[in-house]
This record gives sequence, structure tokens and C-alpha cells, in this order.
Amino acid sequence: MAPRTHISSGRLSRGLLLLSVLLGPGLCHMENVTTSSSQATGTNPATATSNGTAQSMERNYIAITQHCWDYFVHLMKKVLPSELCEWKIISRPYSELQNCLEGWAERLNYSYPNALAEQYIFQSHHIYFHNCTLEHPVYFDPPEDVLLAMIIAPICLIPFLVTLVIWRSKDGKAQA
Repeated sequence: MAPRTHISSGRLSRGLLLLSVLLGPGLCHMENVTTSSSQATGTNPATATSNGTAQSMERNYIAITQHCWDYFVHLMKKVLPSELCEWKIISRPYSELQNCLEGWAERLNYSYPNALAEQYIFQSHHIYFHNCTLEHPVYFDPPEDVLLAMIIAPICLIPFLVTLVIWRSKDGKAQA
């Protein structure tokens, strides 16, 4: 996973620091992101983000996405097993996961979707939604030969019926 482009070192770190100060600890429920990123790189969060290396950005993104996943798991623990396939109930946690992964990828200048984000989405489907089936059957188009017969039959009948109507109307005038 590689960053899209390289940003000057000061702008990104000041932007993330300002964003975390303004939005507080509730930002995507990431209270420990700065501590985990500083532990992963061995530096403070501003230095870890500002050194500009792809490896430190990738470590930051990996740590942040793990927190996104942890928050999703926390939200899904509140959902009853019988409600796992009800979109009205699971849409909020699922959207939170997607928004968190996408938002942080954008903030860290990573492309989205990326391999790590897709891994978390697939993992959520595998763990929570693997038994969900469609309640209403999905209707598919008929096979091509049946479809062609259903289209061509009325087209071929129209000239025959027009001819029949004209022929019968001429016979009716002659008899009257």
C-alpha cells in the first residue's frame, strides 16, 4: 500500500494535529491513535507523520484502521444475533467502518479503496454477515433463446394480424 502523493512534511502533521484538537477524542472513536502511532514509530505523533516516509504513513494507517475495526466490533457486540441481517440495524456500524476507513485514507493521502480497507470489509462480511440470505428471490433475465422467442413472436404476429384485419374488412364491405 503506497501513498498517492507526497505532501510537504509540515502541512500534514499540523493538519492532523489541528484536526485532532478541534474534533476531540471522539473523532471516529480513535482515542488511542496518537499513542499507538507513536509507539509504532518510536517518535511523537507530529514527527511520525511529518517525516514523510511511506513506511511511517503506512504504519499510521495500519494502526488507525485497526482502531476503526475495533470500534466496528464494539458496535456489532450490541447487535443481537437475530438482527445481524437487518440492514436498518447494521447499517450504522457498517457505515461507520466504511466512513472511518475511507476518511482516514483520504486524510493520510492514501487511495481508497485499498487492500487493507478491503480486508476489513471482507472480514466483516465473513464474521458477521456470512449467514445472511435474501428474503426475496432475485429474478434474473430468462436465457437468451427464450428472450429472443418472446421478442420475435409478437413482432412476427403483427404483420399477420394487420393483414387479417384488412382482408376481413374488405370482405365485409363487399358483402354489405
